[in-house]
Amino acid sequence: MRAATIRLVARVFGISTVVLAVLIPGKTNAQSLARRVADAPDGKVRLEYAARPDLCGNGNYVSRGNHNRTSWDSDYSEDVEYTEECLHTPVRVVLTMSGRQIVKIRTYVGGRWRAPDGTTVTQIGPVSTREATDYLMSLASSASSSKIGSEAIFPMTLADSVEIWPGLMRLARDDSRPSSVRTQSVFWLGQIAGEAITKNLADLTGEAALDREVRKQAVFALSQRPQRDGVPALIQIARTNRDPEIRKTALFWLGQSRDPRALALFEEILSRK
Repeated sequence: MRAATIRLVARVFGISTVVLAVLIPGKTNAQSLARRVADAPDGKVRLEYAARPDLCGNGNYVSRGNHNRTSWDSDYSEDVEYTEECLHTPVRVVLTMSGRQIVKIRTYVGGRWRAPDGTTVTQIGPVSTREATDYLMSLASSASSSKIGSEAIFPMTLADSVEIWPGLMRLARDDSRPSSVRTQSVFWLGQIAGEAITKNLADLTGEAALDREVRKQAVFALSQRPQRDGVPALIQIARTNRDPEIRKTALFWLGQSRDPRALALFEEILSRK
């Protein structure tokens, strides 16, 4: 009788345990990504999320179709190891913590995590691209360090199926953010934005309240657009912008395009002299 009672209690206890496990979310799911990073000890925090399908990486090298990006000087990484191939997905982000603050952000695509080498490592693991980009955008928008704010932008551009350009546009217009953060925002707007954003980039170049270097970066971003979009916008800037330095910058990038419309504009300008 006693044995039967014990078995019954065990079965009830087992069922209760399962119910509790289902009803009470785990710590990983219950906490926001920002809180989980903030709670991490000094050392490194690792997280990962899905990369865009057109990307692959190997060490410090990330390929975007025909465009390449080198994030730092050394091919060796103490965080991620690679085969000889250019590997797709995931995006791997390493946040270095010191004094409860983020002091460095490094970004990789593909590969696999190396075993910790003695440094304290907090493995957050896979997160959604929305959660990751929202967190990185918050860093870019509020980090006291311009270095960290700038470094937070690049990994956002690698995330799959997330539209980040509205947030980047807000950063580019936010004169409370460091110039380096705003310049990075404009640069990546030019790299990743579709046709719908071309007009907004052109508008940025004409906002006299914006720092001149930010406006110059907007001109550069337009020069990186497909010629069907970028060249007409640059010609309009070269014709009408009130700032001689901005007109000069637009003419410089038109000169790199070798587009017949740019040559016609040069002829028109020189003929008036």
